[in-house]
Amino acid sequence: MDYQWQEKTEYLLSRRQEVLAGGGEDRIARQHESGKLTARERIEALFDDGTFVEINDMISSRATDFGMDRKKRTGDGVVTGYGRIHGRIAFVASQDFTVGGGSLGEAHAMKICRAMDKALEMKVPFISINDSGGARIEEGIDSLSGYADIFYRNTIASGVIPQISVILGPCAGGACYSPAITDFIFMNEETSQMYITGPAVVKSVTGEIISSSDLGGASVHSSVSGVSHFVYPDDLSCINGVRRLMGYLPQNNGEIPMTVEGRKTDRSAVLTDIVPGDSKKAYDVRRVIDAFADAGTFFEVQPDFAKNLVVGFARLSGEVIGIVANQSQYMAGSLEINASDKGARFIRFCDCFNIPLLTLVDVPAFLPGSQQEHGGIIRHGAKMLFAYAEATVPKISLIMRKAYGGAYIAMNSKGIGADIVYAWPIAEIAVMGAAGAVSIIGKKEIAKAEDPTAKKEELLNAYNSRFMNPYIAAEHGYVDEVILPEETRERIAGAFQMLKTKKQIRPVKKHGNIPL
Repeated sequence: MDYQWQEKTEYLLSRRQEVLAGGGEDRIARQHESGKLTARERIEALFDDGTFVEINDMISSRATDFGMDRKKRTGDGVVTGYGRIHGRIAFVASQDFTVGGGSLGEAHAMKICRAMDKALEMKVPFISINDSGGARIEEGIDSLSGYADIFYRNTIASGVIPQISVILGPCAGGACYSPAITDFIFMNEETSQMYITGPAVVKSVTGEIISSSDLGGASVHSSVSGVSHFVYPDDLSCINGVRRLMGYLPQNNGEIPMTVEGRKTDRSAVLTDIVPGDSKKAYDVRRVIDAFADAGTFFEVQPDFAKNLVVGFARLSGEVIGIVANQSQYMAGSLEINASDKGARFIRFCDCFNIPLLTLVDVPAFLPGSQQEHGGIIRHGAKMLFAYAEATVPKISLIMRKAYGGAYIAMNSKGIGADIVYAWPIAEIAVMGAAGAVSIIGKKEIAKAEDPTAKKEELLNAYNSRFMNPYIAAEHGYVDEVILPEETRERIAGAFQMLKTKKQIRPVKKHGNIPL
């Protein structure tokens, strides 16, 4: 090797070392002391071993105002590139808090946008790992424009490729809106923060003193606001959660999820022990799912938000399905504002990415009350109706117990577009419960009776016998088959196999106007 080759090679290697060094040993040590992995350690955990390829590693900020030193900004606070997860390509942008606090400037945003553009071009998932102090003040409007460029790409890619955001540090101000547009948000329960206005601003405007974690920590967003979908105790478990989720998702909207060898353990026979015949008694619907789904495959989404509705992914004979289920342990499984939003968003995601839907129905009503009415339950509940009616993937419903009123319709009824509806023998499909119905339609008879109590009991028995069962619905074609609990897995799996070639043509339009 001649002198010039040697000199140029040594310079390249030194630049590579500069890139890999990030913000330097001291800042990396502080990152670890705060309980966080570095940007590159997170990427290493995310991708299959040895598959990550970095792109645009030497891009640096062009800004020199306010004493900014370009030499200290190689890579500009974000690592971008691609690798394989479960053998399949995905792109990533991982913000590096050790370089300028991971702040976003023109070059930083450009690196992220280039990775997003390539992910969309290749039709593969994009994962954003957020750990940033926010917009780089020194770069002014260029920072704000950078966020706009990212938001625009998030929106264009929505419904085309899966987009996952992982919040592993601060994510404040306008930066929050990129994760909010993506499909799923993961948070670390110790270090993640998301808020539009920080504690100082809240104090100056309202006088309220509040910590950043109380304002926008993982516990708040997983259980109160519903912003976050998954929460884990540390960075590594969070990244492993992303890897698990990726196993349920296709690469893009033109593909279907991976099929694996099915674990055919069928425990449907225990369903009669799990679900009480008395519709007033509660049970855990997740035990129902575990009884017929492939063993250990149910992956719940937003488990701590709107607990009256359970949503998540599972496998049935090795193939991915999305599940929406009423949870009788909370609010008796009724639908309300938060559950409607949660369900509608999950349904629409599954429809975007060709994931068949199974709905487990045990719903007494939309939750009544002035708080719900004033909060817009009409508007929010309509989202569920819209999402199910809009979805063209295979849709199967199983009515387990109660299916009353408008909530029955909203839980993927035949009229709203269900392909197949099953019901167990204990199912009750009616406008309302027997007591409420008799108090209205039997009011005059009860009032005239010599013994009103006896008359009411007589009418209740008659109503229960005539209407509180699945057979009238089956006779009228709203239920396709009344099945025994032990037949549940066999029927559902068989129906999904039958529906695999379903094609549904809808009127040509730009897009529907969902009641947001």
